[in-house]
Formats: sequence, C-alpha cells, structure tokens
Amino acid sequence: MPNIGVMTKPIDTKTALLDAAEQVARARGHDGFSYADLSEVVGIRKASIHHHFASKADLIAALMKRYRERVEAHYASIDAQSGSGGERLEGFLNMHRDAVNGSKTVCLCVALALGRDGLTPDVQRDIAAFRAMTFDWLASVFEAGAADGTIAAPNDPGQEGPAALALAEGAQVSARAEGDMSRFEAAVASLRARIKPL
Repeated sequence: MPNIGVMTKPIDTKTALLDAAEQVARARGHDGFSYADLSEVVGIRKASIHHHFASKADLIAALMKRYRERVEAHYASIDAQSGSGGERLEGFLNMHRDAVNGSKTVCLCVALALGRDGLTPDVQRDIAAFRAMTFDWLASVFEAGAADGTIAAPNDPGQEGPAALALAEGAQVSARAEGDMSRFEAAVASLRARIKPL
C-alpha cells in the first residue's frame, strides 16, 4: 500500500461506499457525514446504502477493519523494502506524512479516535487493537535500529513505539489544524534526525 491516504479504485458499490466514507471521515471525522452525503457522492439512494451497511456503526466497523488490514500490509511492505531499522522508521514517518494529504486529512485511526465517545465499544476495541499492533511493529523497528546502529540513542523499544506513534499522530493533527504541512515536518524532525545510514 503506497499511501494510506489514497482512495482505492471502486470495484463495486460497497467498496465505493467505504472509499467515500473514509475520505470524508478523514477530513471531517465520523460525525461529519451522513448516509445522505454518501448517497450523493456514490450516486445511489440512501435506502440502498442500508443494504450494504445496516447502520453507520456497521459502516465505521467495516472501515476500521479494512484500514487495519491495509496498514498491516503496508508495514509488511516497509519491512520487505527496507534494509535497516532506520529505513523502516523513515517509511513509518512517510506513511503518516502522506496520510495528511497536504494538510487536508488525518489518518483514519486518528480521525476516529478524536471522536471516540461516539463510537461503539466494538470499534473502540478495534482501535485499541490496531494501536497495540502498531506498538508491537514499532518495537521491532526500534529493536532493529538499535541492533544495526541506524537509529541513534536507542531506548527501550517498548517505550519508543508508543512515543513514535504519539509524535506522528500529533504531527498530523498539528498540520491539519493549521493547514500547514511544515508543522508535520517540524514535529517529527527530532525523530527523523535519529535515523542514520547503514
């Protein structure tokens, strides 16, 4: 997955609905759109949307499931294409920068987490599981970077992961809030500076 911020090419109505919902949720939050909005974007009747997703809660749950699968695949792609822990960390930061889409959006997990109280308990658990998966992957990134010397000043990998995710997510929110991509780069500059060549 080259970019978690890019809509996939619709292959059917359900995919088109998920793509449209993800785009608007990442720009306005999950409370920022209705089935009427999706109906207009996708070009089907509201009643037809309920055929695919009986409720908006079902739609959000499907979005989160698809998002996790895409991000896991992207992490695997970063792993396969990177020769060092530092390159893997660079790939992670680039993925989060790309998700900001020129300060127009944030990644889906950030968008959903910001409106957490309006989510079902199942989706809240899905977000927690997604974050735990990311923490584990980042721990492996920092372990690799410490072993091969490509991440300077390594600390406990189990603590580095949550800190790196919080920094990347906060950088997205800052860029989105101010409409300025330089805010993202400024926020992650100290972490990027720790990446060393092999």
